[in-house]
Amino acid sequence: MKTTSRVEADGFLRAPFAWYGLDEAFTGPRRLMQIGTAADGSVQHGSVGHGDEPSIKSEAAGQEKERFAIVVTVAANPVRRTGDGTGVLDATTVSSAAWLAGSGLLAHTWPAQLDHIRRDNWLDQQTETAFELADDLEGPAWSTLSLPVDGVPVPFHYRESEFGWVLAGSATDVHIGAYGRGMSAYGLAFAQVKDLGAYA
Repeated sequence: MKTTSRVEADGFLRAPFAWYGLDEAFTGPRRLMQIGTAADGSVQHGSVGHGDEPSIKSEAAGQEKERFAIVVTVAANPVRRTGDGTGVLDATTVSSAAWLAGSGLLAHTWPAQLDHIRRDNWLDQQTETAFELADDLEGPAWSTLSLPVDGVPVPFHYRESEFGWVLAGSATDVHIGAYGRGMSAYGLAFAQVKDLGAYA
């Protein structure tokens, strides 16, 4: 089982934005996962898990189908200058959340016919594809669905693949991405995390 490092746990507490997870209708296990920081150490995004601990897909072959949903929260930032004034940080958008969710799903996918070396090449190709898909949320690879965020219906971009599903949308001050397998995305609802202790 993956444990969250103290640095990551502290990072969730330091974030200047609200975290989102599945709402109280989900009664299964919850856990903190990874955070992402900028060069200056500020927390930019992170993810929380719900349900089974994701396994590499080929390792799960023949086992009971795993059920999990990972929710990614991304700080909504406009284009802004770096702290030292020497550069510009990219803005974050719904595409940022879609990209993080898509790459997160890939991290838990390993086609059974690939060895370690070939998987690296496969992962590079799939990651580039995920980036291109996230950059074209209005394209034919995506459909739309409406899901509750803090009880209010919000439009999300959604796509399925042989590895699982990915979705992305926006809340008030953040962008929300999610990915999963074995749980229907159509039945999900998101809510601001009021108590990070529930994910410890």
